Amino acid sequence: MAPLVEVAEAENEVVPNFSTGSSKRRRRVRWWRGVVLVLTGAFFLIPIYAGIKFSLQNTEGHFSFQAYEKLPSAPGFTAALTLSLKIAFVTMVVSTLLMVPTAIYVHVRLPRLRRVLDVVTVLPIVIPPIVLITGVLGVFPLWAKSSPYLLSFMYVILAMPFVYRSLDAGIGAIDLKTLTEASRSLGGNWSKTMWRVILPNIRPALLSATVLTLALVFGEYTMAQLDLWQTIPVWIAQFQVSNDGPIQVAASMMGLVGTWVLLMVVVSIDRSQSRRNRKKLGAS
Repeated sequence: MAPLVEVAEAENEVVPNFSTGSSKRRRRVRWWRGVVLVLTGAFFLIPIYAGIKFSLQNTEGHFSFQAYEKLPSAPGFTAALTLSLKIAFVTMVVSTLLMVPTAIYVHVRLPRLRRVLDVVTVLPIVIPPIVLITGVLGVFPLWAKSSPYLLSFMYVILAMPFVYRSLDAGIGAIDLKTLTEASRSLGGNWSKTMWRVILPNIRPALLSATVLTLALVFGEYTMAQLDLWQTIPVWIAQFQVSNDGPIQVAASMMGLVGTWVLLMVVVSIDRSQSRRNRKKLGAS
């Protein structure tokens, strides 16, 4: 009995020490996570706070919405905003029509090409935008250069890494092969399978890709400037009026906050739709 008691006591001594050490490690990891989170938040939020504060000041340094009130009537702002919206819409539509079928087909029929596409979709990030636009302007004919939608063609290339990887992550999270086989066995063709089965399941990834594309179009400057089109980033850089600093910063803050609001709306819509689907499944 004595050896058994000693063994039990030894085990009781080891277990608390091990659990105590693991709890300390967990506390340390959580502490460092908090520090990283605070530093990252400060890195992003302090410049935004400074920009918003500067845009909400008048020439005397007092709080005022004067810059935001003057922004819609600023010379060229409405035209630049309209052009950016048109280019963004065309870019999002073309990116979706190209990348969604491609990503689905590769996952279903050609899974071995996923590594190749991973490398190909990284190339627009590696190649500088100034190199891309210089090559395009040297190759395309004059009638294509005179159209603002040439920028949409270039933005589709720039957005390809973000769109494809968002879709790839969304498709990888579902059992795509089983869903497609089940739909085909029930008599659905490829168009019905994609529209009624696959797209509803990858809706979050598709919405994320759309928001990323919109943010890219409203933040890209180099290509629009070299192609001689005045989009919102070009207008912000070229807007020259006396005491125009707060107006320029106000336009930048509106674009940034607008993208954030759109992302929050997209996420909230997706969550509400997911809750409705879960309720329907629970009721059935």
